[in-house]
Amino acid sequence: MTFFFEVLFSGLMTGIMYSLVGLGFALIFKASDVFNMAQGAMSLFAGLALYGFLEQYMQLPIWLALICTVGVMTIWAYVIVFVVLKPLVNRPPLMLFMATFGVAYLMEGIGQSIYGTQAKGLNLGIPDNTFEVSGMLISFFDLFFAGVAAILVGGLVWFFQKTRNGRALRAVSDDHEAALSVGIPLLKAWTITWIVAGVVATVAGVAWGTRLGVQFSLSLIALKALPVLIIGGIDSITGVIIAGLIVGAGENLGEVFIGPYVGGGIQTFFPYLLALLVLYFKPYGLFGKEIVERV
Repeated sequence: MTFFFEVLFSGLMTGIMYSLVGLGFALIFKASDVFNMAQGAMSLFAGLALYGFLEQYMQLPIWLALICTVGVMTIWAYVIVFVVLKPLVNRPPLMLFMATFGVAYLMEGIGQSIYGTQAKGLNLGIPDNTFEVSGMLISFFDLFFAGVAAILVGGLVWFFQKTRNGRALRAVSDDHEAALSVGIPLLKAWTITWIVAGVVATVAGVAWGTRLGVQFSLSLIALKALPVLIIGGIDSITGVIIAGLIVGAGENLGEVFIGPYVGGGIQTFFPYLLALLVLYFKPYGLFGKEIVERV
């Protein structure tokens, strides 16, 4: 049982990392109905920018490098909203969706031009030591980013529930036309949302970049977040968090306890198999809002 709980805990920590990527998708979709395929590229670019500020071009202190990275992602938010999305207002959602593909390739191309194509080690000085609790080996690195994720989620809940801008974003997500009719500027709401998504992408990029290295395959981590969105509900922040934990724990337990009997590879297909099962019974996800259209 000790080994079981150790594997379960490790999976939950990985699930939190998936949830960080999924949060960016959910935030942008809630506010603008845009499915942002550039979220993985945003996480990659944030990791590259932090590496540039820390080691490649500057040797800034870690706190200043993080602030500068958030500043870079804020600039990207303004570029995406006012250069890419503004001309596409009131266009079919498919056009906005395809535009985010273009943003993803643009960010990857600029990243290659500035930082090169080689994998880069990102060292924040966080020890990856393990310690024993009731017979279980627990990674300090995993606990640290679990705490960061908890603070981030708590901050997002406070922002959306207690602040004026957060309430405005919730109004925009419920009904764009109604929000415009009461004087809530749509582009401002979108800009705030993309800035928040950029902050989330920074945390995700730093977490995954520190664990796996900052490399261009990091942008593909968004593909692992897709089952999380399907399971939790693409418009539910709470659902994304819970689904990330389910996926992380499920794939870890499956790989360890079922994988040896089927030749392994459980981690590759388990999230998508689980997403298919959820789609069959709950097409809008476990916590998603069902869309009813009257014609």
